[in-house]
Amino acid sequence: MNSKFRNAYVITGNIGSGKSTVVNMLKLYGFSVIDADKISHDVLDKSSDKIAKEFGKEFVSGSNVDRKKLGALVFKDREKLKLLESILHPQIRSIIYEKAHFLEDKGLPYFIDIPLYFEKNAYNFDKVVLIYAPEHILLHRVISRDRLSKEDAKLRLSTQIDIEEKVAKSQFVIKNDGNLKNLNLELNNFIEKLKENYATLKI
Repeated sequence: MNSKFRNAYVITGNIGSGKSTVVNMLKLYGFSVIDADKISHDVLDKSSDKIAKEFGKEFVSGSNVDRKKLGALVFKDREKLKLLESILHPQIRSIIYEKAHFLEDKGLPYFIDIPLYFEKNAYNFDKVVLIYAPEHILLHRVISRDRLSKEDAKLRLSTQIDIEEKVAKSQFVIKNDGNLKNLNLELNNFIEKLKENYATLKI
């Protein structure tokens, strides 16, 4: 058990699970959230010189990296993806741990939004909260939200560990297989569990 981060709760889920919705709800409740995606975007732009050198100047515009163009490249080329991760991930991990150490001192639960937590296996946190919806619902949401064909949506989902496997690996599961009202009830039940361990938590 990693006693350094007793108050940390990782939030994760598959594409279409509604993780971003839950994160926004947690913020409205007043919880602190470390956003791994935002950190990765910041680190990517700060690494624009390195990206231009390793991948080509056509992937950088001014001081910003063309995420769409770079994403299209690394999605098709595993070696290029590994190279990109070797540039970004050490910096991202360092910033996440730095922010976690700061929040740990407050003695209250906080959340770390890491979309590919299980896939990357790069972090050492004990408590994982999975935002869950079954595969057929994930597929429907991805098709509707991203306007993808069924084949493309299946391809995106196939790049992630199966959601049922993640259930077995998670300490908490918040179901999001219904409407927003049901999700809110699920989240409230989870927060009530948190309160059992945090007498000073006022929500």
